[in-house]
Amino acid sequence: MGLIWEISLSEFLFVTVFLGGGAAWLAGRAVAGSWEPAWKVAAWMIPLAAAVRFIHYALFSGSLLTLHYYVVDLAVLVVLALAGHRVRLVRQMTRQYDWLYESAGPFGWRAKAGR
Repeated sequence: MGLIWEISLSEFLFVTVFLGGGAAWLAGRAVAGSWEPAWKVAAWMIPLAAAVRFIHYALFSGSLLTLHYYVVDLAVLVVLALAGHRVRLVRQMTRQYDWLYESAGPFGWRAKAGR
């Protein structure tokens, strides 16, 4: 057993990163789409991490009620959700206020030159 994954690396990548992380990314984008703050998407990851723990338990005979692996799953989901939130927020700011802001990479924007 590893410190991060419980059964195998492939199971961790499939369930936590691919399935749970995909849902977290989409949840982050949805929260940003309604102009809500980032802490709300982080709060929504608490029940999603419990669902990811259940998938580990139900499909791969992982443990259900272990705080350590729950916190690991939660941390991965929060990072991906916050990244999805920020990417969507940057896109919204640069599209809705295109006369004022321009993209400064996937996670930031800046004032246009001459402003």
